[in-house]
Amino acid sequence: MPVAYAPTTPVAKKPLPAGMPREWYVAHNRMLKAMRISIALLEAGVYTPQQARNEVIGRMAELIGVHPPSPVTCRLVRSLLWSSDPRSRLTR
Repeated sequence: MPVAYAPTTPVAKKPLPAGMPREWYVAHNRMLKAMRISIALLEAGVYTPQQARNEVIGRMAELIGVHPPSPVTCRLVRSLLWSSDPRSRLTR
């Protein structure tokens, strides 16, 4: 991870729709968190799931100011990195 990495400012948050089951909100917030971390990792030069160990993901979460990710969120981050890697499309 480059030392000179400066995270971008987050966009304004909008209220979530009311009336959904609690599991929906948990999953939605987990996906948002994983996307934020994935984007920051890509900007920092981490392009493959092999490069994104839990420790790297946790440090990036701390750097961008989000709570430490759970193992489930770390797996989701790696799955997002996998789908964004153009070389991975060649081996599927």
